[in-house]
Amino acid sequence: MPRHDRPGPMSALTLHGYWRSTSAYRVRIALNLKGVAYDQVTHDLRTGAQREPDYRAIAPQGLVPAVEADDFTLTQSPAIMEWIEERWPQPPLLPPDAEGRALVRSMAALIGCDIHPLNNLRVLQALKADFGADQPALDRWIARWITDGFAALETLVARHGRGFAFGERPGLADCYLVPQLYSAERFHVDLSPFPALVAAGERARALDAFAAAHPSAQPDAD
Repeated sequence: MPRHDRPGPMSALTLHGYWRSTSAYRVRIALNLKGVAYDQVTHDLRTGAQREPDYRAIAPQGLVPAVEADDFTLTQSPAIMEWIEERWPQPPLLPPDAEGRALVRSMAALIGCDIHPLNNLRVLQALKADFGADQPALDRWIARWITDGFAALETLVARHGRGFAFGERPGLADCYLVPQLYSAERFHVDLSPFPALVAAGERARALDAFAAAHPSAQPDAD
């Protein structure tokens, strides 16, 4: 990815993730859009590698993603992406006006707070282990929350999008949208009711920054 000037020196940035984690996926997109180089350390969530003591010393929750740079460690993708935006301001992921920034953050939170957590791997594992949910039941659960959230997001993208999820250039909302579309497609969720949302996602996916962040392009991909 292209490099942009940094506001001061920094040693190599390391991103801890997993190829199919949508949270790590959104951080990869943000870094790529900024042109920030990074190394990757992968943790296979299927085997519980994220719960190993060495990784918990970095990320106490035992979740991905996490970033390390110099003596600085940060977890939680929303905080990571806000830090990326402040640390490397150009090109911006957020609009220049306070109202626009608030709208974009609300669109991101719709995915990051209301859709993704309910479909997180550990939630699905708990539904299976504690409540006996089989795969068809899990698929219905996943589709329920994606569809519910996407119905609201479709309205917002149709209202505020001008080719991308918000406005005329890719930004924070697209960083959240594209990975959630990947998850929806992976679980065969019907996306036909969401034409504006899908069109914005497809336009973003055509950009190199998004293509390079795709799960299939990661070093630990199956």
